[in-house]
Amino acid sequence: MSREQHIARTFVELADTLVEGFDVIGFLQQMTVRCQELLDVVDAAVFLSHTGPHLYSPAPCDPSPALQRVLDVACVQGPAADAYRSARPVDARSPEDAAGRWPEFASRVQHAGYSLATALPMRLRQDTIGSLLLLHAAPRPMDAEDLALGQALADAATIGLLHSRTIREQGTVNEQLHTALQSRIVIEQAKGLLAARRNISLNQAFDMMRRYARSHRILLGGVARDVIENGSSLRSPPVPRAEPGRPGKHRESPEHPENQKGSKDRNPPEGRKIPKSRKIQEGRKTPETPETPESQEDQENPAGPADAG
Repeated sequence: MSREQHIARTFVELADTLVEGFDVIGFLQQMTVRCQELLDVVDAAVFLSHTGPHLYSPAPCDPSPALQRVLDVACVQGPAADAYRSARPVDARSPEDAAGRWPEFASRVQHAGYSLATALPMRLRQDTIGSLLLLHAAPRPMDAEDLALGQALADAATIGLLHSRTIREQGTVNEQLHTALQSRIVIEQAKGLLAARRNISLNQAFDMMRRYARSHRILLGGVARDVIENGSSLRSPPVPRAEPGRPGKHRESPEHPENQKGSKDRNPPEGRKIPKSRKIQEGRKTPETPETPESQEDQENPAGPADAG
């Protein structure tokens, strides 16, 4: 395979991100390998922006201990961090130049066996998402041809990553829109039912549902489902959930066992003995009122005083 064919295949690989199950880490790992094959470099690493001012390096996945020490400091100091912040290519003209600009980074580069480092921004128009760090053994900067090719590879990888992120975000937006549409259908149904039950307009029913949701600190969709599923007219608090294992019996319901403690003593089940004290109370009769002389005379002379004369 010629170098031109190899380059063409690499750009096809970097464009192949619009697929289901896209593997970002595998994609970036493959990019670092292609940089080693096509450019005059010993190693390559990708740095991406994260929350906060610092970068992190997701690729290569299996760096040597010496390379890992270089990558650790490169996240905060060196050409990779500068290229990300300035959105421009950054390199050093010589090892001495690198030591004067990035002392700790240059020291670790020398101890790892590299000579110089070059960093290229990963950008698309105004968006810069990271940088590509290229480490080479030659004590001279990269030539213009390799530098242009390296920047083209970084740009192609950036486009692929941003497209993949856009697709994921679009999927999330579509899911949110579907949920919102389903909630709207439920709310519209509940609004019609509530308007019919309360004999009010649709706008009044919606305002009532919204005020009810705010006052009880629940979602409007939950109020709508309560209206549809439980036949609520929003005259009382929301229907509480049934206790686990006791469907249909709520703690607030009079059918709940805790609310029937008093009725058990008043109406004991069949076969249960009634306490003796209760039997005595039930057997007592109300004492009769003694008859007075006047009442006896009334019984003997029911016609009253008018007949006596």
